[in-house]
Parts: sequence; structure tokens; C-alpha cells
Amino acid sequence: MDLTYHKRTLENGLDVIVHEDRDLPIVAVNLWYHVGSKNERPGRTGFAHLFEHLMFEGSAHHDSGYFGPLQRAGASLNGSTNSDRTNYWEVVPTEALDLALWMESDRMGWLLPALTQAKLDNQRDVVLNERRQSYENRPYGLVPMAIAAAMYPETHPYRWPTIGLADDIRAATLDDVGTFFSTYYHPGNASIVLAGDVEADEAVALVSRYFGEIPAGPPVLPVEVPLAVLDADRRWVLEDRVEFPRLYLSWHSPALFEAGDAELDLVADVLAGGKTSRLYRRLVSDERLALDVVAHQNSRQLGGSFHVAATAAPGHTLAELDRAITEELGRLAGEGPTDGEFVRAHTKVEAQFVYRLQTIGGFSGKSDQLNAYNVYLGDPGGFARDLARYRAATPALLRTSTTEWLSLAHRVALSAVPRGRTDLALADSSPAVAS
Repeated sequence: MDLTYHKRTLENGLDVIVHEDRDLPIVAVNLWYHVGSKNERPGRTGFAHLFEHLMFEGSAHHDSGYFGPLQRAGASLNGSTNSDRTNYWEVVPTEALDLALWMESDRMGWLLPALTQAKLDNQRDVVLNERRQSYENRPYGLVPMAIAAAMYPETHPYRWPTIGLADDIRAATLDDVGTFFSTYYHPGNASIVLAGDVEADEAVALVSRYFGEIPAGPPVLPVEVPLAVLDADRRWVLEDRVEFPRLYLSWHSPALFEAGDAELDLVADVLAGGKTSRLYRRLVSDERLALDVVAHQNSRQLGGSFHVAATAAPGHTLAELDRAITEELGRLAGEGPTDGEFVRAHTKVEAQFVYRLQTIGGFSGKSDQLNAYNVYLGDPGGFARDLARYRAATPALLRTSTTEWLSLAHRVALSAVPRGRTDLALADSSPAVAS
């Protein structure tokens, strides 16, 4: 399995990647900027996510919103931001490809002339409302911020959430956001994929026509930070408007594509990937200690993190959950996965790779994958290399990764409890910080 592609780089630094698939009369346009919340700094957080909103507000040559013309042409479109990148995509009928490229190029090259104080104030309010809905007023919504505060020092760019800190968002000025845009949103820090009903040379010519005159922009230096380390079992308690206490266990883990990253993906599936997984069977099905349990490896560029979370069932404590999870991690580190567990986890991964080939656009479609591999690996053809990591994993390597990374002596244990019930937290827990 692989994704065929053609890649060329324009003189201004814009990577152009083309994947031909003539089965349907549609083209996916997928644009990545190599900027996320990791490129921000204390006091200036939330800018990358704020621009995810501002980029839909219009640009110099079409200053009346972004969705209308494309949706009238039959397109679907969206965008997203995380700690490491920002992406925008459209899936358009073939005849609307010029429209999509013109609009994408206009907001890359000519957004700032149309950016007004009124637009900034409007989208600032939208973002602050989103923050309230998704974090502040949502059950367990402040937990990710509390975990990040416990795992990273104040200057580490994974310390703050992608949406930013509320005070920083309120304080952002037109000059602040303009400087941020000029630094990161330009051809030299971007790559574009055209996938679908288009010929490679024609596609490159079209991209060159619309984007070629935009200046490359300043070189973007890589973000370099010291490796984050946990030197103890750190216990924290967060009071929230919740009904049931929930335990969150977190560890630092390998960065995206580093040794151990794929293995810990498989470990997460062995632990909590469905109703046949060992933590679900023990905690939920057999001993009825928990209402639910999840585990995942969060792979990011500057370092990953591994998480297990379980909600205590009525009549049971977070200490019981902690003990059971720790025992199962010890068993996995000592014995490794069973043959059945390993085959099931491996088969699920292979299936997920195949499923990702079913769509050409949108989030995680073929166009998005080509861009991801280009940005993170410098090679749009990283599909085979990525899959090979999982195929090379063995039960022994899963055991080694569990031993190396998921130690009781190097973790954060956060107890999220109903307000006024800190007695439900793990013993010796300190008040958590969430901002």
C-alpha cells in the first residue's frame, strides 16, 4: 500500500504535492501551515487558533466571508489547529478548482489588508465563547489544562492549550496578530496538496499561477526546548462540576515517529481498545470498578504523552482504579501482550490505514495524509514508512516500551472530583492548576 504523488517546490518555497485520482469529478485542496500553539510564547498564546477563525473572515480581494462562494459552487470546507500545525481544506467539483485556489491564495497573500479591529474583536469573542463551552463549562473540560500544567514547565509550548489562555486572547492587538501572521503564514512555511481529478503538470501550473507571486516570507526556525521530564509520581486534585470522580494517569512518551511511538499506540489498544481489552475487561466488565476506561498515545513533534483515564463506578474509589491499572501495567511490562491481544491490536492498525485511503479530502483523507507526511517527515510518501513502524512492532517491543515509559515513578496522577469532595482524590494529592 502507498500513496502515489508528484511533488514540486515553487521558487517562493511553497511545496506543491499532487495525487491523481480520476474516479470522481472532484478535487481536494489541502493546505498546511507549519505553525501551531507550539510556535507561541507565554503572554502571546492562542494566536494560531485565532487565525483559524480569522482566515475565514475574508481577505483583500474577497472581503465578505469565505464559505459562501465555495458552498454555492458545491464545496465542503473546514480547518483545524493543533499544537504543531494549522490546516485548511476544500473538496470541490473539478470546475471549481480555480475558485478554491484563488480564495486560498488571497487569504495567504492578502489577509492583513482586510484585517480590521472589528474582525479581531468579533473572532476574539467567538474564541472566548468556544473556550467557555469546550473547557470552562464542560464537565472534566479543565482536566487537559491541569495535566499539561503538571507535566510541563511554564515556558514549554505544550504547557498551554491550543485555544490559548483567556487573558492572552483578550490582550491580543492588531499589531500582535499581524506580526504572528507575517511570521508563519506564507509560502515558505506551507505546503499544498491537490488530490483527485487533476493532472500533475496542470495542477502545479495552477498553483504557481495563484500562489507564485506571494513572497516566501522569513525563515521559520524550528522550536527547540529541553526534554520535559517527570522525576516522581506527582499527584494532583481538580474540583469540578461533575457527578463521578475520574482518574487520569499521564506519562511523557516518544515524539511523533520516534522509536517507541508506534509501540505505545499498540499498547494503548491492548490496554483499553474496546470491550475485549484488558483494562475494560477488568475494570468495567469483571470487577465493575469503573464506568469507562480509555487509553491513548498522544504523538506530537516536541514529545509525546501517554494517557489512561477511568471513571469510578458508584461505591468504588479512585485508589481502587489506580491499583488495578498499575497492576495491569506491571503485568504488561513483565509478560508482554498475549498473542491474541497483539494480533487484534495489529489488525486494527492495519485496518485504520486502509480506511484512511477511502476518502480523498477532509480530515485524515489522502490529501491530508500527504501533507502530514510532508510537514512532519519532509516526504509526502511517508505512508509506507509509517505503516512499516507498526509492522515492525513485536510483543517484546511492546513490553519494552511499557517498561521504559509507563513507570509509576514518572507519571502525573490527577483526580477530577466533584466540588467539595477532595476526600475522593488519591492520597497526598495537591490542588491542580488549570488556566
